[in-house]
Formats: sequence, C-alpha cells, structure tokens
Amino acid sequence: MDNIDLVKQRKSRRTLIAVLLAFALPIILAKLALEQGWLDYGVTNQGELISEELTLEKLGMSAEQFPQQWLILYALPKVCDQLCEQTLESVHNTYVALGREMPRVTPVALFQQQLSTSQDQRLAQSQWQLLEMPVATQQQALQNNMQNQILVVDPLGNVILKHSPPSDSNSLNDFGKQILADMKKLLKYSRVG
Repeated sequence: MDNIDLVKQRKSRRTLIAVLLAFALPIILAKLALEQGWLDYGVTNQGELISEELTLEKLGMSAEQFPQQWLILYALPKVCDQLCEQTLESVHNTYVALGREMPRVTPVALFQQQLSTSQDQRLAQSQWQLLEMPVATQQQALQNNMQNQILVVDPLGNVILKHSPPSDSNSLNDFGKQILADMKKLLKYSRVG
C-alpha cells in the first residue's frame, strides 16, 4: 500500500505543477514580451498623438466657430514660402480625397503675416478658411513646437493629432496620404461631427 500511495502522491504533485505552469507560463511570457519589446504595439495612427491636453480655447479660438466639425488646422510658418504653398495644396487635396466625408471636416489655415496677393487668390479657389493666428496660438506654437504643423481637432475642440510636414516637396504626396489615413479612420469611428 505504501508504494501505491507514494505513486498517487507523486502523480498529484505532477498534476499540480502542470496546472500551475499552465497558468503561470503565459503570464511570464507576456511580461518578457512587453519588457523585451518583442511585440509591435499596433499603433495605426500616422501622426503624433498630442499627450498634453490642448484645446481650441487654449489656442485662442472657439469651438463655436466650427460647430460639430472636425478641423484640419494648419499653423502656417511666419513666411509662407514655396514649400508652405505646396503643403497647403497637398493638405487641400487630402481634404478633397475625403469624398462624401468632406462636409464633416473644415480645413483652416492660420497665418501670422498677411499672405501675398497670389497666395490669397490661390487659396480663395480652395476650401481653406483663412484666419489670422491668435496670439495664444503663437505662444502655444512656440512652447509646444507646433509652428508649421498640421493639427487634427475633434468636433469638441480637442487637438488630438499633430503632423509635421516634410522638409522637401518630393515627400508631400506621402504626407497627404498619412493625413488622409488618419482622418478616414477618425471619421469612420466618430459619432460626433
């Protein structure tokens, strides 16, 4: 009888250890995977998420100006050179590519210095809303490195994404596609605006 009890006891221990390992092993592997960076975190946004709370009010603007609208907000550099103009055109093309979702979005360009007559004429033919950059926006732009940035603002007035335009005109097509991908995803899942 002693041998049979000893065999049963060993079998019980093995079963207990197997059950414990079955629960502990996935937890240990998951912890290692996270700490060692084995996994792709599945980030799908193309722009940079704004980590600090930033709203239109903090930028010196009012959400009531754009009721229930998503905004593509371009904080223009002090002097809008040729690359700036090409960026405006690229972002406008992105806006047009939204197709049936266009009425939910408003493109807004904030300028610091008056644009040239030819720039005004070109922009008048597009859907850009031109607004003088509020002082609060200029201050936030300096503090948060947002000069010459494209900001995506939700209908509640929260700035959620920031896109940095490329430094050369050859990359503007890809840049527009990145904004378009983010906007389509946001508009698809949003019940507001």
